[in-house]
Amino acid sequence: MSTPDLTLYGLRLSGHSHRAELFLSLLRLPYRFVEALPATPDLLAVNPLGQIPVLIDGGSVIPDSNAILVYLAARYAPDGGWMPADPPGAAAVQRWLSIAAGDVRFGPALARLMVVFGAQADRGRVEARTARILGFMDRHLADRSFLAAAHPTLADIACYSYVAHAPEGGIGLAPYPAIRAWIARIEALPDFLAMPSSPIPEGA
Repeated sequence: MSTPDLTLYGLRLSGHSHRAELFLSLLRLPYRFVEALPATPDLLAVNPLGQIPVLIDGGSVIPDSNAILVYLAARYAPDGGWMPADPPGAAAVQRWLSIAAGDVRFGPALARLMVVFGAQADRGRVEARTARILGFMDRHLADRSFLAAAHPTLADIACYSYVAHAPEGGIGLAPYPAIRAWIARIEALPDFLAMPSSPIPEGA
């Protein structure tokens, strides 16, 4: 296989962008990062919806962070176990991709968006949704090392960024020991790439 020609449009403080960049790093793929704000002309030229991140692979354009994860796993690591081929394994990963796009996005991710970027939302509802999903994840991880298999998969990559950075949104992780142990396991993976941190609110 020839050397990939990969360009990732994103924002370094975005967890959506980070999950794509983290996976690129874990796969040891060379890429170019282009800092791009949502809905700017440069971004609209590659994604009419104006959303980040967007991956360009030669002539292929892949928007959406979870779609990028699936694409990279299938294109560059089909035998790496990141997206299991067996139906139960694939379904388990897909379930967590949906959770990342739903409960994580509108829970800890939105809480962080409110603090770091000034987004407007009902704080009480966001915190309730966050407590529900983090409680579920902590119970799920109590007797396992990773979310969808005995080894890391796309499920872990999709959920890591916003859960690990939940304290930046005023969401403390002290009540969730299994999540904190899982975060440490992800951060111990070879070629792990950290997301830049934002100030953590007092008391988080």
